[in-house]
Amino acid sequence: MKLLLWSWNVNGLRAVLNKGFIEIIQREQPDILGIQETKLQEHQIPKELNTLNEYLIYWSHSSRKGYSGTGLFTKLLPLNFSTGFGNPEFDCEGRINIAEYFKFIYLNIYFPNGQKDDERLSYKLRFYDRCLEIMEEKRSLGKIILVGGDFNTAHHPIDLANPKENEKTSGFLPVERAWLDKIEEMGWIDTFRYFDKSPEQYTWWSYRTKARPRNVGWRLDYFWVNKEGIEHIKKAGIRQDIEGSDHCPVFVELEI
Repeated sequence: MKLLLWSWNVNGLRAVLNKGFIEIIQREQPDILGIQETKLQEHQIPKELNTLNEYLIYWSHSSRKGYSGTGLFTKLLPLNFSTGFGNPEFDCEGRINIAEYFKFIYLNIYFPNGQKDDERLSYKLRFYDRCLEIMEEKRSLGKIILVGGDFNTAHHPIDLANPKENEKTSGFLPVERAWLDKIEEMGWIDTFRYFDKSPEQYTWWSYRTKARPRNVGWRLDYFWVNKEGIEHIKKAGIRQDIEGSDHCPVFVELEI
């Protein structure tokens, strides 16, 4: 059985609905789609989504209006679905979806951005560490563990257009990149780089500088898998052709 899993930071679900979101999903037919940065409260869920009736849809909303938020669209009924790490400081921002299936678990995560100030950077790093604890807990269940989402960090110089200029910018700080080094050392695999070592493969481009036409971007969106599960990943990629957000979708093909 082959499954197509997507992750996409939509940067406002209501905004991307006006840019062809439903048509894209109906055309591409991912079996499971994790979205980040929905910027919705429960009472604001668009009725247009009812047309995607082949999907079960689960949500996690931030307690702060118009901020963060995640959603999971799935054709398969999960065994369990949860929206937190068990920590109020992390669970109140709507960043977490954890869907457990028979043979795999998908963590759809919108990781914090650390650019605002040192306090927010510290929050991001604590979130990273707690996420790794959860990843390892899930791994102990003996299933394929997929962690997809906007990680808000480019791992290596190849993963952004201007690495030298951004060495002191959150999103490419040594301390942030060290966490990605750490999970790699612990046996987690960046699925995209497992298949594709080529440069200029980005998933986010600044609206402010109109960077997308020039492909001046960052690779911030990933699917990581535990090394025990990598043999089940048949393909991984970036859909730079799909617009509607300042991020584009990333995907894996999973065979179970």
